[in-house]
Amino acid sequence: MAELIGAAIIGQSGGPSAVINASAYGAIRTALDSPYITKVYGAAHGIKGVLDDRLYIMDEEDPAELELLKYTPSSELGSCRYKIADPDYDDTDYQRILEIFKKYNVRYFFYNGGNDSMDTCNKISKYMMKVGYECRIMGIPKTIDNDLYGTDHCPGFASAAKYIATSLMEVYKDAYVYDTGMITVVECMGRHAGWLTAAAALATEAGAGPDLIYLPEVNFDMDDFLADVNRIYEAKGKCLVAVSEGIHYADGSFVSEAKTAATDGFGHAQLGGLASLLANTIKEKTGAKVRGIELSLLQRCAAHCASLTDIEESFMSGKTAVEEAVAGTTDKMVGFECDRTNGYECKPKLFELTSVANFEKKVPREWINEEGNGVLKPFIDYALPLIQGETKLPKENGLPRFAHLKKVIAK
Repeated sequence: MAELIGAAIIGQSGGPSAVINASAYGAIRTALDSPYITKVYGAAHGIKGVLDDRLYIMDEEDPAELELLKYTPSSELGSCRYKIADPDYDDTDYQRILEIFKKYNVRYFFYNGGNDSMDTCNKISKYMMKVGYECRIMGIPKTIDNDLYGTDHCPGFASAAKYIATSLMEVYKDAYVYDTGMITVVECMGRHAGWLTAAAALATEAGAGPDLIYLPEVNFDMDDFLADVNRIYEAKGKCLVAVSEGIHYADGSFVSEAKTAATDGFGHAQLGGLASLLANTIKEKTGAKVRGIELSLLQRCAAHCASLTDIEESFMSGKTAVEEAVAGTTDKMVGFECDRTNGYECKPKLFELTSVANFEKKVPREWINEEGNGVLKPFIDYALPLIQGETKLPKENGLPRFAHLKKVIAK
């Protein structure tokens, strides 16, 4: 392809992670250093920033502050969960995006996010091709859920997995402090894919993790669950359980949608979180002391526990997206191809946006035990290399030093 000279926009979308800013920095730094990219903009709150003409001028940021993005959690440019329509039915948003692209002579667009973000990226890419506006568009993956199709794994997953495994080890140690009985249920993120909850098996592999692990890849049965818990509790006097928020019954209904035994003053059943619901059910059936713990947002913002491997690979994905676009590539997502045969090696690999958008990758059934209450060694071999290395997050006065961007709005 011929050389293309123009500005670039980088946007972030969907749920944040501990390393999404490392991907953004990889793209921003590489774009700033490219002789073919005349200006680098950050979209305020993803595609909504483009639609609202709210773009940050990344050229005016302090380079030292930009570098701190590698260790800063969440989405520093701001995120959104905005679903653009099918352009064949309503191209209003696309016309506006084209208007903004022309206003700033944007010839490169990089979108950093998960499944829905890749769908947005795909739609914009196809629209620009249809109307004949030359703009190279690349998807940069991000999702702690690790469910993007094609790629070996997703930036963000490893750091969240490391946090979950570490937290389960710490909870395990706490649960064994007293010589009295205790059952603990820990709820992890993941509605349709159980990669994050499976990471709790890394703690078990280290000798201080859950006795039981339940993923949404296998139908959940409450009677079997209670029997599993009771069997381990009677044998050990303790039982630690990790459950995915998305576990569901055979009919597809989420367990978390079920009603708890508790009622309010009017006799109406109260709805509870999954860990709370299961804890109440166990207590009712066994009479044991039970504690429910929901890790919630802590899983995706724990920069202090980020994997160095994850940080470096995330940066690589953003850097590769820009390098490939400048070289002439468009309409692709940067993913990973990994070899674990002799050690661990990870290389960037390009995937068609059309094949990635809106497809979910789940934990292989053969990586889950026959009973559906545990994770097998193939998962350990898959995940363990991803959590290696410690973050170089700087500290000031004992606290993290995150990036402070000026966020100058383009006019």
